[in-house]
Amino acid sequence: MASPPPPPSTRTPAIDPSIPEIFPPEEEKALLEESTAEKSNANKGFTSGEYNSAIQGYEKALAVCPTYLEYDIAVLRSNIAACHLKLEEWKQAVESATQALDALNTIDPPASAPENGATGAEGKVEEIDDATEIRIAALTRTGHTINDVHKLRTKALLRRAKARQQVGGWSSLQGALEDYQAVSKPPHQLSSLDQKAVQTALRELPPRLDEAKNSELADMMGKLKQLGNGILKPFGLSTDNFQFTKDEGTGGYSMNFNQGGK
Repeated sequence: MASPPPPPSTRTPAIDPSIPEIFPPEEEKALLEESTAEKSNANKGFTSGEYNSAIQGYEKALAVCPTYLEYDIAVLRSNIAACHLKLEEWKQAVESATQALDALNTIDPPASAPENGATGAEGKVEEIDDATEIRIAALTRTGHTINDVHKLRTKALLRRAKARQQVGGWSSLQGALEDYQAVSKPPHQLSSLDQKAVQTALRELPPRLDEAKNSELADMMGKLKQLGNGILKPFGLSTDNFQFTKDEGTGGYSMNFNQGGK
């Protein structure tokens, strides 16, 4: 006969997967010191132009850094993005900068996307959840502030924006424009040099974006037309038999069939 279940008071409570496991103070300190030492060596590699070696050093620092020290992780990710920019590895730079921003967002969600602890659309302040509280406590414990988070977010956004510009294409250019628009607003504070670069990008990106959009749409329509002609050919028809007329009033389209084809 099976034993009766233990009384509720003796059952192990469920663990919330969103709450990170915290190391004991001495172990946390030792791991952070080891990570900082690896980062310092990587910084020397970056300064001397050994960017691939620096990336390896930053990755070693990441490997030993406690996962709940999101600010320190973001610094390392942002530094890796800087290395990829120097190497003109644009896609990798975008990825690393995005990872840095994701880490910062766990501490301090951006104002454009209110989460726990932020002011919602109706102006109500929501309660900070346990996971966020732990990360903020870790931020303070390691000697950093929310202002440091804002400064690092600005730096990571600028690096991602630059990389997205170089990747090109409709989607990447749109992302670059959004990043530049984000850093042009508070609480971001730009140096005079960065401010000039952002203003230039905000002026030059829209026409490039429109050009890329029109080019990609034309290419997509060409491929769709080729596919349609392949389907219609057995019936003695082509896409030229179908004419689409835009209704300027509603923005919709009407289709007319033309037997002649042109």
